[in-house]
Amino acid sequence: MSTNTLLIIYFIFALAILFAVAFAVYKIKRLFTRPEMYGMTREQVQERWLIIRKTSQDGVMGAKLAVMEADNLLDSALKSMTMPGSTLGERLKVACYKYPKLRSVWWAHKLRNQLVHESSFNLGKRQANKALDEFERALKILNLL
Repeated sequence: MSTNTLLIIYFIFALAILFAVAFAVYKIKRLFTRPEMYGMTREQVQERWLIIRKTSQDGVMGAKLAVMEADNLLDSALKSMTMPGSTLGERLKVACYKYPKLRSVWWAHKLRNQLVHESSFNLGKRQANKALDEFERALKILNLL
């Protein structure tokens, strides 16, 4: 092989390595940065979360209210992150593509829907705590808590 051919091969190889490193840096940076929020700050999310957790300790009605408020907080957070959709369910579907671990919060969202739409639904303390844990995990996945 001639030296020109070797130089071209080395150049192409160096370019491929450069692109691979740039792509890796982009992915790592994206993994560790917080998403941009519009209309709601992280501090507001954290303050509301503390109030929700405190409310959940006020008996059955407090637990029900806390689950509904946690669902509203997640919805507000996704809206602030400009996730498209007209309902939390639609926004959650979109968010699950970017954050696959968010799929675990669907159970808590469905529980909230049962609370709101079924008048005879009884919420147990254990169920409420599990739902709040799922909402908290979702907010942590979004790097908001």
